[in-house]
Amino acid sequence: MRIEIKSTDRIGIGYEILATFAAQQWNIKAVEIETGVTYVHLEAGQYQFTAIKRLIENIEGVNNCRTIDLLPSERKAKHLTALLAKVPDAIIDIDQQGIILAANEAAQSMLSSATVSIVGQNFEILSSKNILLNLSGNASSVELTIAEQNYIADITPVIDGKQVNGAVVVLRTMRNLGRQISLMQARGEQQLENIIGQSIQIKQLKTKTRRFAQLMLPVLILGETGTGKELFARALHEASSRAAAPFLAINCAALPENLLESELFGYAAGAFTGAQRGGKPGLLELASGGTVFLDEIAEMSTYLQAKLLRFLQDFKFRRVGGTRELTADVRIISATHQNLNTNVKHQQFRDDLFYRLNVLTLDLPSLRQRIEDISELSQYFIQQAALQTNCQTPSLTETALTSLLNYSWPGNIRELQNCLFRVVALLDHAQITKLDIDNVLNIVNEHQTNKSGLNTNEITDWSTAQAQFERSLLQQLYPLYPTTRKLAQRLSVSHNKIAMKLKQHGIG
Repeated sequence: MRIEIKSTDRIGIGYEILATFAAQQWNIKAVEIETGVTYVHLEAGQYQFTAIKRLIENIEGVNNCRTIDLLPSERKAKHLTALLAKVPDAIIDIDQQGIILAANEAAQSMLSSATVSIVGQNFEILSSKNILLNLSGNASSVELTIAEQNYIADITPVIDGKQVNGAVVVLRTMRNLGRQISLMQARGEQQLENIIGQSIQIKQLKTKTRRFAQLMLPVLILGETGTGKELFARALHEASSRAAAPFLAINCAALPENLLESELFGYAAGAFTGAQRGGKPGLLELASGGTVFLDEIAEMSTYLQAKLLRFLQDFKFRRVGGTRELTADVRIISATHQNLNTNVKHQQFRDDLFYRLNVLTLDLPSLRQRIEDISELSQYFIQQAALQTNCQTPSLTETALTSLLNYSWPGNIRELQNCLFRVVALLDHAQITKLDIDNVLNIVNEHQTNKSGLNTNEITDWSTAQAQFERSLLQQLYPLYPTTRKLAQRLSVSHNKIAMKLKQHGIG
């Protein structure tokens, strides 16, 4: 029986209440006292509440006496248990010897038999790794394998004074971790319905994408730079049965071979100098159940092409420096602006990998092939630019639109977006005119015309022209391939030659 006793706040009233219970030899199991309220939990027995109420309310200052279902601490514990039960990640509280003091339902379900409680047992029943070894006052993360599944364990020490008395362990599955990374990578709405365009090409492409979304086969997305290949890859994922799982993207041209390998496949503990203690899962592992998007796949080295091909055969792989074989259930979507058929012919891309990736193909049209969409795209980009620059949305005149329609847009949608953002940022009136557009497009055209970097007025002989071309080429490519080895590989020359030329032209 649990009783709530409300009273005035006077000195000694708590003692008198408890003395009354003691005089009747009523066995008290627990007592909780707040200002003006005393809670008493009587051990099970033959009690008449009316008799208890009469005695307690005779005490000076007692206002009310009633039975309740739970003590305040019990109610809080019940709410906390209900809250932890809804958390999908396993949460385990252990003491300094590794004995499990408490665990939520997700942690309990890790055991093959749900009837066996893990509370009171050593953490070693879940993992052989001693997570308390070298535990300091700071939170840390390690990788654990439990029931042949990999988890990231976030370990927060419980400190009493200066002594570590245990830890709270949160186990996150690779899929949940991958989903969190996927949400961080996402940029707004990614559904097909949010892709702007009413042209025949875009309508046909959306229909094709919806059909491909239901087929769990690799998709190769082709198209010029700036046509929205990643946008369609995300929309394809969102339209598939894997929409609730992670979508992780990586640009194969942005990383050197060794970093790209560890990002894709992960690495084991001690795989190389500077590696994280405990290793690191790769994108394939984190995206299990979902989709991995490999942008600029044509830039992948032949070594990694062979390793990716091996993975696509049975979806099994090993981490860099690891010995254990892992499995990842992922759908591969790849993209490139290059002609892979030509690359295969010149032995720059493996033909067997090309056939593996090119099961389903989406060929994205350039902006000049869908001119009727420029008006709608322009209105959208102008609104976005006005929002970001915190100004009123300007209108677009007919003559300004005509200038946009007549331009070839070699950079496609990305170039159109950048052009309009620049116009809005520089605008000091309420309308975007033809002159505003032409001023920006003239800058773009001038940049494209002089892209070679050759100044014919300075050319006196063949060697001068060659030196100018080398300097311009290296200035353009070095930011994209910021190491001499990567740049040498891109231009198919020796590493020493690139190093010598960079030094000669004062680049980098």
